[in-house]
Amino acid sequence: MNGVEKGWPAWLQVELATQVKGRVVSQSDADYLDAAAVWNGCVRSRPGVVVRCESTDDVAATVSFATEHRLLLAVRGGGHSVAGFSTCEGGVVVDLSPMRSVTVDASESVARAQGGCTWEHYDAATAVHGLASTGGLVSTTGIGGLTLGGGIGWLMRKHGLACDNMLGAEVVTASGTVVRATDSHNPDLLWGLRGGGGNFGIVTEFEYRLHPVDDVVAGLVLFPHARIAEVARFYRDYVDDLPDEFTTMLVVLTAPTEDFVPAELRGRQAVGVVGCHCGNQTAAETALAPLRRLGPAVDLFDVVPYPTLQSMFDADVPAGDRYYFTGGFLPACTDNACDVIIEHMARRPSSRSEFDLHHMGGAVARVRPADTAFADRSSAFIYNILAVWCDPADDAANRAWARGFAAALDQFACDRAYINFLSDPQPAPGMQRAYGEQRYARLVEIKQKYDPGNIFRLNHNIVP
Repeated sequence: MNGVEKGWPAWLQVELATQVKGRVVSQSDADYLDAAAVWNGCVRSRPGVVVRCESTDDVAATVSFATEHRLLLAVRGGGHSVAGFSTCEGGVVVDLSPMRSVTVDASESVARAQGGCTWEHYDAATAVHGLASTGGLVSTTGIGGLTLGGGIGWLMRKHGLACDNMLGAEVVTASGTVVRATDSHNPDLLWGLRGGGGNFGIVTEFEYRLHPVDDVVAGLVLFPHARIAEVARFYRDYVDDLPDEFTTMLVVLTAPTEDFVPAELRGRQAVGVVGCHCGNQTAAETALAPLRRLGPAVDLFDVVPYPTLQSMFDADVPAGDRYYFTGGFLPACTDNACDVIIEHMARRPSSRSEFDLHHMGGAVARVRPADTAFADRSSAFIYNILAVWCDPADDAANRAWARGFAAALDQFACDRAYINFLSDPQPAPGMQRAYGEQRYARLVEIKQKYDPGNIFRLNHNIVP
């Protein structure tokens, strides 16, 4: 039976409800639309049921049920999948959001977090102990999808990607079996989870390495649109000498209409540098000095608790708005690449769209490429084109702008891709290009071992 094509008879829902302790939400329930909603407003699928799992046993039972009845299966942690993989049409959504427990062993510098946690939950639990690990740029993002795709974030140059800090995982495989993946148990699975996406199972618990992180020096500086070329060229040279403690990105965006922004800059396109220095304040001031000598119109760098930085940009990407992302790796930010960025940002259809250029290197580059599935550790930068808008009538224009922008940057980019920045599902050749031939071949072998029937296919899919 295929739930996508034939719908859900009542007996099927009743049978599933007897096998889990969590609530099974169906289309007849008053809260169904809320249960089925995901972050990206472009995605409006209607799953047959949403299973609000309360435990690993619930997840395993739901996977076994979906496999037995040949039902399409989607997995939702934070629901932030920009490609819409957190839901499906007519099938079963494994909703991990009730599973948000975080336990911290401060003496061992280890945290264990259930798969439904967002970074807000995780950071709140670890910050009590003055500890943290790399985790994204927006606190409402789920830990699962971000980590499994690689996981860039404000601590990455000092402490590595989120996947580099993943010590182990509890995983429900396609057979409904619960396995542990560590360096000593199922190490092939752990390797695939570190950047290979949600292809191999559902992670119900992550184990992370923690680092001493308390207050950080973080914020942004803004410059007028007329200085974009100057600031971009300054930035690419400036980052060459930055310490690992300082993770930054160049951003082209619309300046906020806030009192701290000069009137002539409010609501206009601007260029900025955002960053987080997780070392001591004196070292942070030294690292910031060249940027400040450039004379920004706005300087918001200050000492803040790390969780405050993590939530600083939440309001810019609210649930329900419409999003299309695409991106890639840039070995260098050349003059010609800067010209392309300036040209395409000048004709964005939506004033809410932006361009982010993240500086990599540091601890990210020191992990051996063969040690994880993450696609590219040698490029100096990773970029994200974020198309953001509200009106469905503008869908085509915004997607076309982002795709055209990315195509224009392709000539300067490497062949690899960061799957967390890709809205468009990738066919097999695209996935091979994204990971590279050897890494992709190894991912296929792992997929064949843990999910030969491709039950977990709503992702940037590795076809077994």
